[in-house]
Amino acid sequence: MENFTEGLTLETLPKAFTHLANEVSEIKRLLLEKSKEQPTETDRWFDLSELCQYHPDKPTKPTVYGWVSAGTIPVHKSGKKLRFLKSEIDDWLKKGRKKTLEETAIEAETYLKKKGGNNG
Repeated sequence: MENFTEGLTLETLPKAFTHLANEVSEIKRLLLEKSKEQPTETDRWFDLSELCQYHPDKPTKPTVYGWVSAGTIPVHKSGKKLRFLKSEIDDWLKKGRKKTLEETAIEAETYLKKKGGNNG
């Protein structure tokens, strides 16, 4: 990159200004591009109330206590306090996803191929 501040004269001023304007435009473009990127949220802890608000179904506290009691939801206990790690809740929610008919058919086909391969 040229150094336009050395030997700057009235004749070179338009070229220096154009270069500076291009640099500012590039910086602006990069900043806009960066701001559009999805920020990665760091993992965080939820208390019971925050979990109830975060969960898509907005369960009541007694419902969550039932899940904790049944051992169906990932939980950390700190004395009597319940703490839930966002990443673990997200994974738990994803595991509850029902398979599509296509996914079930592919699994069945794979299973039958394995089964058939062992018999023949």
